[in-house]
Amino acid sequence: MTHISTQAAFIFCLILICFALLLLSACSAASSLPVAALSSGEPKKQISPEMPPPASPTASLPADKVRPAAFAGSWYPGDAETLRQTVDDLLNGASLYIGPADGTPFGLIVPHAGYVYSGAVAAAGFKQLEGQAIDTAVIISADHQEPLSQPISVYAEGGFATPLGVIPVDVDLAHALIRAEPRVKADTRAHAREHVIEIELPFLQRVCPQCKILPLLIGSEDNETIDALTKALLKVLPERRAVVIASSDLSHYPPALEAREVDATTLDAILTGNPTRVRETIAQSMRHGYTNLFTCACGEAAILVTMQVAQGLGADNIALLRYANSADSPVGQADQVVGYGAVLFWRHRPADLTSARRQELLNLARTSIRAYLASGQVPSYQTTDAELLRQLGAFVTLRKEGELRGCIGHIQGDRPLWQTVQSMAVAAATTDPRFPPLTLEELDQVKIEISVLSPLHRLDEVNHIQIGSHGLVLDYHGQQGVFLPQVPVEQSWNRLEYLDNLCLKAGLSPGCWRDAAAKLYTFTAVVFGEER
Repeated sequence: MTHISTQAAFIFCLILICFALLLLSACSAASSLPVAALSSGEPKKQISPEMPPPASPTASLPADKVRPAAFAGSWYPGDAETLRQTVDDLLNGASLYIGPADGTPFGLIVPHAGYVYSGAVAAAGFKQLEGQAIDTAVIISADHQEPLSQPISVYAEGGFATPLGVIPVDVDLAHALIRAEPRVKADTRAHAREHVIEIELPFLQRVCPQCKILPLLIGSEDNETIDALTKALLKVLPERRAVVIASSDLSHYPPALEAREVDATTLDAILTGNPTRVRETIAQSMRHGYTNLFTCACGEAAILVTMQVAQGLGADNIALLRYANSADSPVGQADQVVGYGAVLFWRHRPADLTSARRQELLNLARTSIRAYLASGQVPSYQTTDAELLRQLGAFVTLRKEGELRGCIGHIQGDRPLWQTVQSMAVAAATTDPRFPPLTLEELDQVKIEISVLSPLHRLDEVNHIQIGSHGLVLDYHGQQGVFLPQVPVEQSWNRLEYLDNLCLKAGLSPGCWRDAAAKLYTFTAVVFGEER
């Protein structure tokens, strides 16, 4: 959707005003470019307003079974080569959060505005499907145009056209879903004027060219409809290589600063993985009195279904990939905006740390500390071991005569494991503010322990904390504290003592974790150390 303008509206001709109002009647309005990286993925030129002819259907699909590319040339480029280059540029500007060696994606939340607004955020989501073994993308969104679904419409046969070609519907899966749930109806009319699925398809065609689609529109946000579609999908999707995609923007029409606040609240609720919390959080935001807030998520039902289906299929991690709103776009304005988020639901594959790999990392840590203490230089290191090249967080702990002598870590998995271990080993020996720098003479008296971390998981209920298994991260108004899973066991803490001491570790008062502003994250760790 194009962005709402409250200034100088009357200087435009009536035709342009009507056109703007038509776009506003759909859902999106916002931005592709996140706050921290306005230049990333910026389209190279203006999208042509001319509408191209529909893409030709494949030989196996009759023309009357193919939904034409109704929004090409307005919401995204209508020329095939320009579209291909635009999408590829946006994908190249996105980061790969997981690869095939790291885990399996089961769900995405991506926005559906024009590419000049939300393209970079959408690309951050679709980037995660590159190289993955996926046969079908189930794309779910809410109706924005009449006729509305009654209550769930599936495009059950044929395909959807874009300037890049026709992407076929998974007919077998569509009919299996219809058989599984009577609320799901084959209805092409509901899809005819909707942009919310079409806008995602060029990204899918570039990252998963072999994929079929299952296009679904939801005409109701009641719990019964959401539960029915969730159960039906969990009945037909197991044993299939599928990903579920919620096509939804976030807040609609508040000022930019308020949009960031309400969107952060909504996204934080989504990251807990708790659908009830998402519902309650959105309801609270709608009652809060934000300026001109029309909705917190235009595809709320689609988001809730995707969350539950992804978890039912095996997703055990949730990650926020990127956020922006329309004010972040070069053509956006800050008075009334729409928010966009890309969220990934995936299953993490733990690192395969064999005894040989563990010994290799321990040797790397010790030789790196020794070389740095002797010369001030970190030794060069190279490996072709795929497990040591995986991007994983890690802590390195030093103990002297059983007492802590240094411990420094890097939580985020944004660099190769060997590199994290090497740099954290040197840091633990030389920059832990609790201790003086280690000396060469001390090094032989020190025992090295390495903790390789899983991704962080936003904690919804403190009762879910498992002592001995879960490490904790606390973030409270920017102040942070971290404990490794072994710490509460070593200190004989119960759950409440664990949490209170985490507050103290962050420089805060015990009990700070009870505040609604406190964000808690769990992680697990593979812990190993030197025998001597």
